[in-house]
Amino acid sequence: MTRVDVRAFGLLLGCVWGIGVFGLGIASMMLNRWGNFVKLLSSVYIGYQATWLGSIRGAVWGFIDGLISGVVIAWIYNRFAI
Repeated sequence: MTRVDVRAFGLLLGCVWGIGVFGLGIASMMLNRWGNFVKLLSSVYIGYQATWLGSIRGAVWGFIDGLISGVVIAWIYNRFAI
């Protein structure tokens, strides 16, 4: 099995999750949908709202969350990879 680059996977997951959280906030603001999911994430990500500034805050929190999660997932995968 191939080992995973821990830093690259962490950055990848951080970027993907941060962009997703940002997109959700903007889409929720413009389309007036998915408000419950934004409300759920705002209980985890401080300052996250369906506004431009709130979406940027959510993107930063999402990037940090995805980065840490990606590093942990890749590290665990490498520990079990034979």
